[in-house]
Order: sequence, then C-alpha cells, then structure tokens
Amino acid sequence: MTGTLTSVDVSRETLDRLKTYEAMLAKWTQRINLISKASATQIWDRHIMDSFQLFDEIPKDARSVVDLGSGGGLPGVVLAILLDEKNPKTTVTLIESDQRKAAFLHKISADLNLGLSVRNDRILSLESLQADVVTARALAPLHQLLEMVKHHLSPSGLALLMKGRAFQAEIDEARQNFSFSLDLIHSRTDADARILKIEEIVYVDT
Repeated sequence: MTGTLTSVDVSRETLDRLKTYEAMLAKWTQRINLISKASATQIWDRHIMDSFQLFDEIPKDARSVVDLGSGGGLPGVVLAILLDEKNPKTTVTLIESDQRKAAFLHKISADLNLGLSVRNDRILSLESLQADVVTARALAPLHQLLEMVKHHLSPSGLALLMKGRAFQAEIDEARQNFSFSLDLIHSRTDADARILKIEEIVYVDT
C-alpha cells in the first residue's frame, strides 16, 4: 500500500478489506487485464483512492448503486466496501460483460463477504435496474455512456461519472443528443480530471 486513509473515518475491518482487495487486484492483473500494467504498482493511489472519492457524493438515502462496466471493480468494489460499513442497506450491482473479469468480481464478493450482485452481461441487454445511483469509470465517451446510464437510472436518480482531461469536450458533444443537469466536481487525485454529477437525463430531438 502506497497511500493512507488518515483523513477518512473508516474502521480497521474496512481498511483491511481495502488492502485485501488491493492485493487481489494486483495478483489477478498478472493474468487478466483488470488494470493497466503501468499502474499495477500504484493501485492504492491511482485506483482505490480515485474511486474512494465518489463515496461522499452518494446520497445517504440511496438504496441501490449500479456500476457500469466494472472491470476490476473500480469504483464499484471500493464503494461496496465503504457502504457495507457506512450504509449497509444499500445494494451494489456490478455489470461486466467480460466473463473472466466477472469471475474476479464474484471471487472478490465471496472472499470479502460483500454480497455483491454481479451481472455478466452487456449493459444495454439487461433489464432496467432503476438504480438510485449509477457510476462508471473509464468506460466510454459521455455521449455513448449517457445512453447506458439512462437505461439503468431511476427518474430521480444520480449518475457519478469519472472523466479525464477531455471532460469538457465530451460534455459539449453529449449535449447534442441529451439534456441533463450537471455539477462538476474537481478530482482530488488528478488536477485535470472531474467527477460529473448528472441528473435529469433527457433525449434531445434532432
């Protein structure tokens, strides 16, 4: 582990779970492409702490979180670990179409006793999950991602989407096809990145 959680109030059990997840992510990445090899030695700072910051944006009354294209479980597994301590009534569903990555997510859920729902299917092929919160990290350009988000988000729900330095260009392109309420939150791990807090997604007639 290369970073700390000194500014975050979590239990020793939660910290241990995060460390176990970090170790499993590093181990499995040697066999399947869960994260880039270049970042495999910086999992805590580059991936876990990056995902961690979404937790503060999840409403306290949210009862369901759906993570799209979960891959190695970022941010979905990190959020599930935190929610299990802070808000255990909130369910977390991970959608991942790659069978090997889904197998990793099943193992994480079992080993850490998280009770995750892992759906091994394509995002738009599943029935609408009507989630209170939908999350995604490094999945698709925003104009494509919003279609997936809208499919699984409840009408009053909130999307938390992690974007890099091209976030504004992606927003401008997405607004050609969608209307939505947007708050931009500065990333605490990357000065060029933003968390897009999106609500009220509506298709725009063209």
